[in-house]
Amino acid sequence: MSSTSGRPSSRSAFVALSVAIFKGFLRDKGAVFFALVFPLMFLVLFGGIFSDQDQSKVDLIQVGDVALVDDLPEGAAEAFADTFEVTTSDDLADALEQVRKGDADVAIEQRGDELVAHYTQTEQVKSAITQGTLRAFVDATNVAQLAAQTGEQPAYSFEAVSVEDDSLTAIQFVTPGLLGWAVAMSASFGAAATLQGWRQSKLLRRLQLSPVSTSTMVGARVAVTIAVALIQMAIFLGLGSVAFGLTLSGSWWMAIPTLVVGTLCFMAIGLLAGAIAKTTEGAVNMANFFVLPMAFLSGSFFPLDAAPAWLRAFSNVLPLKHLNEAMLDVMVRGEGPSAALVPIAVLAAFAIVVTAVAARLFRWDTA
Repeated sequence: MSSTSGRPSSRSAFVALSVAIFKGFLRDKGAVFFALVFPLMFLVLFGGIFSDQDQSKVDLIQVGDVALVDDLPEGAAEAFADTFEVTTSDDLADALEQVRKGDADVAIEQRGDELVAHYTQTEQVKSAITQGTLRAFVDATNVAQLAAQTGEQPAYSFEAVSVEDDSLTAIQFVTPGLLGWAVAMSASFGAAATLQGWRQSKLLRRLQLSPVSTSTMVGARVAVTIAVALIQMAIFLGLGSVAFGLTLSGSWWMAIPTLVVGTLCFMAIGLLAGAIAKTTEGAVNMANFFVLPMAFLSGSFFPLDAAPAWLRAFSNVLPLKHLNEAMLDVMVRGEGPSAALVPIAVLAAFAIVVTAVAARLFRWDTA
């Protein structure tokens, strides 16, 4: 419906622009690939890796007869089997070489009453965990033998119970980070490429002179970007559920508003890249410069638990870290809706500040 002055209504202009932008997105095979197909390749890769294992065992080589391991009582033997992937060998030199090359985590042998564990210093975190675990089994064996000699039972026992539901598998913890990275990449790249592409083709100037208001034009672009993000989410969760047994817990629906605000945040980053760069390629590369390191430093591909304290502290200022953690809390950890409120506020504040900077640097022409 048109107004009396011949200008189209804001609603009809918004719908028409949104449809045109979305059709343009679908026609751009590169955009569709990097927004939908490319991130799904990572989900399939990680899903295939983690679908059959909840946690990795320690690769242990048992050299010769090790009475401490061979004579473990039934309960301790089961715990040992759950912790270590054991292979046997009679060649100590070959076992040490496998540990040195990283093909095994530890090699053990027994010298009299002493259990000797050979490890490599190149994997300090895992070797420390392995040493502590083996020492615990030695201590438990000593306690059991002492109890058998004296007839007194130990005063304390131990049971390990996971705080998560038994249905949770590793893919649950991988999916939120990969989804966050996919949305960040799509929103930032799309905004950067669109702004520069429209500027270089002089479309910005023509739109400026058209009867369509700037707010309607910006709103249409934002709506399409959010729609693409929600499509990404639906495909991720659908494929994860069907192919890899993904299950959601807690207030998982809070991931939707979190994702929407996160999309706006990374759109702002893309707009900043488009405002600074002089060419479309430069804008996309600058957006990549912002987002790719952020993905590695925000836990999208692997957890940062073993990272230095200064690196973990630095990651807390990155918006992708807050997006990933919020979705992990509400989708996997069983947290309530309030768990996403602070991250949403941080993402919104980041989007406002970066958009203001991009608007300050914005130019209608490339010159």
